[in-house]
Amino acid sequence: MSNPAILCVAITGSVPTKADNPAVPVTIDEQVESTHAAFEAGAAIAHCHVRDDEGKPTSDPERFARLKEGIEKHCPGMIVQLSTGGRSGAGKARGGMLSLAPDMASLSVGSNNFPTRVYENPPDLVEWLASEMRTYGVKPEIEAFDLSHIFHAKLMKDRSELEGTPYVQFVMGVKNAMPADRRVFDFYIETVKRLFGEDAPWCAAGIGRHQAEINDWAAEAGGHLRTGLEDNIRLDRDTLAPSNAALVERAAETVRRHGRSVATVAEARAILGLRAA
Repeated sequence: MSNPAILCVAITGSVPTKADNPAVPVTIDEQVESTHAAFEAGAAIAHCHVRDDEGKPTSDPERFARLKEGIEKHCPGMIVQLSTGGRSGAGKARGGMLSLAPDMASLSVGSNNFPTRVYENPPDLVEWLASEMRTYGVKPEIEAFDLSHIFHAKLMKDRSELEGTPYVQFVMGVKNAMPADRRVFDFYIETVKRLFGEDAPWCAAGIGRHQAEINDWAAEAGGHLRTGLEDNIRLDRDTLAPSNAALVERAAETVRRHGRSVATVAEARAILGLRAA
């Protein structure tokens, strides 16, 4: 096997609750335990959100610090990616955890519709978040909910607001945003390669029932995969996913079915240009 595929596990997110699926990890201890199991199953990246004492999303840097410390202790070398997403806070509060200097952080570079609201990412906030990431040596993962977001990442790269080769993740299947469409998916890949080079790494995330489908497309096309309870709480229509690890195991099987290997943390760090653990 060759061309290793990085598996990213989005462990919690801001939306799923234990009422939706009891396996959703909410407390820091639950998140660390769930991440460790996913790490053992093959995940090299942990995409992290945190919740407050009521289980609601927050950008509290202290909670992020405890989660980051726990993952680094129990999952040696795993890439910690903290979310600056807009469901957890407003304005610069969304980047308050970047001073913790995680390996990576998500960066949504444009606005779009979500199921019940507008996901606002105004240019001045995007520029500030990117500046904070440069200051603390954090590699952004560009969250592309729309084709224009890939082009905006190129503009930011040209203006030296992004360092190195951007790592773009296609997010498909969000209601009112980009649907899971194979021709669009293929054009996204073509666009990333045209703008950032043939060897530019990219990832794809499918929301809800599209998770397994997008995992399959990404594994087949040479990209990297995101899975986890943030995006999808089920194995199929009738079966709740018992854990993040179960979703990672399914993604790993998909990778191997396409004749590829699951990237180790060392391989993932090399692919993404991150410092060695």
